[in-house]
Amino acid sequence: MSVKITGLDKLLSDLESKLGKEGMQRISDQALIDAADEFVKALRSEFQSFRDTGASIDEITTTGPEWVNGVRSIKVHWKGPKGRYRIIHLNEWGTVKNPNPRGKGAVARAMKRSEKAYRDAVRKALKGGL
Repeated sequence: MSVKITGLDKLLSDLESKLGKEGMQRISDQALIDAADEFVKALRSEFQSFRDTGASIDEITTTGPEWVNGVRSIKVHWKGPKGRYRIIHLNEWGTVKNPNPRGKGAVARAMKRSEKAYRDAVRKALKGGL
């Protein structure tokens, strides 16, 4: 899904001149953190439908805001003692032997559900920063 937005460059330059680079980064970092929290909440609720031991839910972690290829980002990944990062891809896409596992598409559904929350987090951070 793509959307064309006009006037965004002017808006960003006006905000940057008013708040400065550090202020804009602080606001965008807060928006990213809030949006990542909403996504993780949606992801955890999606994973409840096929929960067995709960390790996949417990190992969901996020990084802090960081620069990735020139874009400020937060990564959501699985890290923990049970190594669930190995099977998340299999749950999301299936395998040859089990093409439709119980949790198929859970990450995609969580992303779809949290799109509005992401926009709201950005809007709230901008209003709070101004």
